[in-house]
Amino acid sequence: MSSLDKMLGVLGLFREERASIALDDVIALTQTSRATAYRYLQSLTEAGLLAPATGGTYGLGARVVELDRLMRMTDPLLTQAQRPMRELSAELHANVMLCGYYGDKVMCMDLVWPDHAVEPAYERGRPMPMFRGAMAKTILAHLPPYHLRNIQNWHAAEIAAAGLGEDWESFRATMAGLRRMGVVVTRAEVVPGLVGLGAPMLDADQKILGSLVLAIPEARYDEAGEGAFVGRLADAAARINAAIAMAGIRAEFPSPRPSRPRRSKRVG
Repeated sequence: MSSLDKMLGVLGLFREERASIALDDVIALTQTSRATAYRYLQSLTEAGLLAPATGGTYGLGARVVELDRLMRMTDPLLTQAQRPMRELSAELHANVMLCGYYGDKVMCMDLVWPDHAVEPAYERGRPMPMFRGAMAKTILAHLPPYHLRNIQNWHAAEIAAAGLGEDWESFRATMAGLRRMGVVVTRAEVVPGLVGLGAPMLDADQKILGSLVLAIPEARYDEAGEGAFVGRLADAAARINAAIAMAGIRAEFPSPRPSRPRRSKRVG
């Protein structure tokens, strides 16, 4: 791992339960000297990605907010999806999410949440389970085989626990089945009482960018039937994908890998 990788890895220390970090945290993560770890903190602070906090700790810096605004304004998936998302939500009076991924994280990038009878369990930027729910399974199912193999190597136990396959062959077969479905439907896998429906967001070369997801209460879904939602979601996704293709947008994501080096114990 290069020095740059180690320095950027410091940002991965932040979690909802950890709003600030200290020098000792950086030393433990990077396995470097005190002086080197301090230089990492100083460089990230000078770049605006960190800011000094109380007691010699560091929090996220203002540059993160600036980058978030810039992403909202310029990210091609966000800009192409915003209008179809809002039209789909208004048509169905349903909660709609646009989801993306990086490394081993799947998260909501944007959402329209008009149905306040459903508690908003999702929010922009919140990491969600990688192997459960329509948002994640839709993305997983459309990753190329070598990406999936990499994920399976690192997360064999989690994949087996989620019922997606006890080994590489069964995992690959499960993903192929989900991909053939077109729209992935899951029931109460992430939020109790909620049905998730996910359609793939594809670039100009048909590579996966993310997923467009409906979150419907189970009672409403069962009463209306699958046909009330699947076709409309697929149509909205097709509109967005066509706009992305016309704009010539192509994915430039690296191969997914764990954000921290760890190997799950194989099952089976």
